[in-house]
Amino acid sequence: LLGLKGTMSEAELHILKQRMQQGKLGKARRGELAFPVPTGYVRRPSGEVTFDPDEEVQQVVRLIFRKFEELGTLHGVLAYLVEHHIKLGVRAREGEAKGELEWRRPNRMTLQNLLKHPIYAGAYAYGRRRVDLRKKKPGRPSTGRTVAPPEKWHVLIKDHYSSAYISWECYERNLKRLAANRARAEAMGAPREGPSLLQGLLVCGRCGARMTVRYGGSRNRHTYVCARQATDYGGQACQHLSGPPLDEFVGEKVLEALEPAALELSLEAAKNLESEREDLDRLWRMRLERVAYEVERAGRHYRFVEPENRLVGRQLAKDWEEKLATEQRLKEDYRRFSHEQPRPLSKVEREAIRRLSGDIPALWEARSTTEKDRKEIVRQVIERIVIDAEGTTERVQIRIEWAGGTATEGIMIRPVGKVEHLSYYPQLCERVRSLRAKGMSASQIARRLNEEGYRPPKRWEGFERQSAQDLIHRLGLSRKRLRSEGRKQLGEHEWWLGELACEIGMPEATLYGWLRRGRLKARQQEKVPYRWIVRADEAEVERLKRLRARPVGNRLRELWVGASSPRTDHRPETPREEHR
Repeated sequence: LLGLKGTMSEAELHILKQRMQQGKLGKARRGELAFPVPTGYVRRPSGEVTFDPDEEVQQVVRLIFRKFEELGTLHGVLAYLVEHHIKLGVRAREGEAKGELEWRRPNRMTLQNLLKHPIYAGAYAYGRRRVDLRKKKPGRPSTGRTVAPPEKWHVLIKDHYSSAYISWECYERNLKRLAANRARAEAMGAPREGPSLLQGLLVCGRCGARMTVRYGGSRNRHTYVCARQATDYGGQACQHLSGPPLDEFVGEKVLEALEPAALELSLEAAKNLESEREDLDRLWRMRLERVAYEVERAGRHYRFVEPENRLVGRQLAKDWEEKLATEQRLKEDYRRFSHEQPRPLSKVEREAIRRLSGDIPALWEARSTTEKDRKEIVRQVIERIVIDAEGTTERVQIRIEWAGGTATEGIMIRPVGKVEHLSYYPQLCERVRSLRAKGMSASQIARRLNEEGYRPPKRWEGFERQSAQDLIHRLGLSRKRLRSEGRKQLGEHEWWLGELACEIGMPEATLYGWLRRGRLKARQQEKVPYRWIVRADEAEVERLKRLRARPVGNRLRELWVGASSPRTDHRPETPREEHR
């Protein structure tokens, strides 16, 4: 019987709790459920929500939304507030000082809650934050709290409050911007550290995924890679290309697009700069007005006290002196601010803005222009860039989609590692054979190829004697001459260094690096100093070819291991400078 009564009591309490919850939800659906309002708002005794009566509080809130729309990042807004010593006015919610205004330092969480709260757009919302019982830990009441997306809120009434700092469209735009700024977001996002100019803007033309940035190499250069197929499906990477050439190509297109609007940009820059200085000056004047009121109030309290009441008089005098010192310090700071940043632009500043806007390329390359500034400029005019490389060749198809809806298509020439990857490699080989058949030397062939418009890989300016000689060796046009020249100095299974490099299919300089690390058995020629003769039989040649065909990382790892081993007798002692 007692167990049955206890079960009925628990069921009754559960029903009462559900009725209270439904009543609370019904009141929220009518927009009548009251909850504490954030900074910038106050709730009157009648229940009406209005702007904070303090004008400085309103000005700071409007400044935060305006700077976020301009800077685009939460950290940028926080740094701006800290740089100009701007504080947030917060009303105390409990205690004896309930309702009094307190000025606090800005922090990241406060700014994030301010940008995400729908009340600033005039909307009434209920059910934004909930408690997930699965994440709640026993003994810790504050755990298990989660934030639901707008589509899962219990109640959302737009235009419920007449006092709104921003529009609902601006509120949604801010939420999308905050979501895009996350490190793992799929959108363009905010510009981050690093020299990659097009970070977040590139889209693979094959799979449609957003390309990422990777840094590596001896110079820590960046590369744009589409690795979605490799990471998600275990396949091969769609494409990758060097970053600096692509940044240079897109940068030129951006400068061409900005050139017709140079005058409008200069006028808009001057207007924005003056508007920003006016806002800061208005905040300074409000601070001075507030401090002046506090000084007058403290002085009035001191004058109204009875002279005989010295205990109270001394404390009031001390408070008055502190207020006067604060006012004096604030006036000095304001004079310093007015001297450093006058509200109207001077003639020198206006002339500098016009001069810089007239020469946008010089402004783009100036040392004072940071990588972040360039990224911000690119993001203002470009929505996305579609990349599609033509296999392993040097040709890359680029489609730039501008912010206005137009698009620009073009072909970029990227650096490739091997001459075989050039799109005109067959024509190049035929041309070298025909020129070699006419008896031309390597220098003459290099000069003729440059005149006819052929270019070597890695975006070099033109062919040189050595690169033409390597190509001749690769095509086997000088093998007979090399074997016949100085044949008496070559023993069995011996090669000239350049002849062996041609046989393996690699640059002579790379093979010489292997020789210096002790990977080859070689000796110097007696008559001509610093000319090497390498000993390699058929098995050794096959081993070197297999080593050459391995990926770069594995090959370098083996070479470093060989370099860390003790020196052998056949390892040359000649410095690289003497060899050159």
